[in-house]
Amino acid sequence: MDLDAFFASVEQLDHPQWRGKPVIVGGDANRRGVVSTASYEARRFGVHSAMPSFQAQRLCPQAIWTHGHHARYRAMSDKVMSFILDETPLVEQVSIDEAFFDVSPGRYSSEDPVRICQRIQARVAELGITCSIGLGTSKTVAKIASERDKPRGLTVVRPGEEAAFLAPLPVRSLSGVGASTEKVLSELHIRTLGQLARQDPDYMRARLGVSGPRLVARAAGKENSVVRAASDPERAKSVSNERTFAQDLKTTEQVVAAIGHVSELVGARLRKKGLCGTQVTLKLKFDAIHTHTAQRQLASPTNNERVFGRVARDLLPTLWSEGTPVRLVGVAVSGFDAPPRQMSLFSQEEATDDDRLPEVTDKLRARFGDDAITYGRDLRL
Repeated sequence: MDLDAFFASVEQLDHPQWRGKPVIVGGDANRRGVVSTASYEARRFGVHSAMPSFQAQRLCPQAIWTHGHHARYRAMSDKVMSFILDETPLVEQVSIDEAFFDVSPGRYSSEDPVRICQRIQARVAELGITCSIGLGTSKTVAKIASERDKPRGLTVVRPGEEAAFLAPLPVRSLSGVGASTEKVLSELHIRTLGQLARQDPDYMRARLGVSGPRLVARAAGKENSVVRAASDPERAKSVSNERTFAQDLKTTEQVVAAIGHVSELVGARLRKKGLCGTQVTLKLKFDAIHTHTAQRQLASPTNNERVFGRVARDLLPTLWSEGTPVRLVGVAVSGFDAPPRQMSLFSQEEATDDDRLPEVTDKLRARFGDDAITYGRDLRL
């Protein structure tokens, strides 16, 4: 299930005078902003998600711009997800506007899955927005089908029809096939999913590594995928955050402050999800093309940004030298498989200020709002 032009649709719902007009939700064109969502009216001019705002402004100068209202989008998303949960407990929400769900006949209902999808679409429409649904035997098929007939499309690929449905589509239709993989496949004269499905898995492993055989299976519609509910601990692979800056960061003080700022956001998300990780990744972007990352393993699991943020700062010299302009800073924590540490009976007495500060900050913000406490580095940034 994919909500159609979600953010823009909510804005048009809340601003009736914007209906039928090009609406763009995104950042400012003069501050390296990007398009988050474009209404279908704006898409006719070539505007799309992730496009630089200055380019979107050039393509559609008459568009209505808004930075968006994310609390409103989250509330609307929660309502939509509740409609799906009314039909099945197996719901895997992958973003604010997208979710996989399992309505296999006989598992939780004897009803025709098509009827269930139609009911979900009708309930979403009652909210004043629309969604598109793809129904298939795997995540890959369902995902591609959901994009076939937008907005408010319902595309059904019945068992046995997967290969024929996928075969004529370009390889880029497959999620996970980016520009570099597409280039390798093109050099091998593989341009459609049908051509990819006919490849020898061992040959593709030699050309694309471990992902090669899996791409062949997915292109043939033979993927064996599982919808993981929100409570499934295997679902979360990493928690990350990143920020693009309007002005390049050039000094060590600026970049270190940015790492601390982004680490704090990651720490808050980890604690909210009840996760502790053992691997830290630092990501730096110097321009629109070049991205550099470095990783380090932790001795024990943590969700404390005072701990993993320090490791991220230690990784900085491996990627960057002072004076090189930094456009984007990102921090990620992964490796949630390690068993949690057993806390001492006297952990409360043994805890340091560094241990307690993030949790206290979370509680203050939960009670008094996000602006209740702010670090000096955040003000500088």
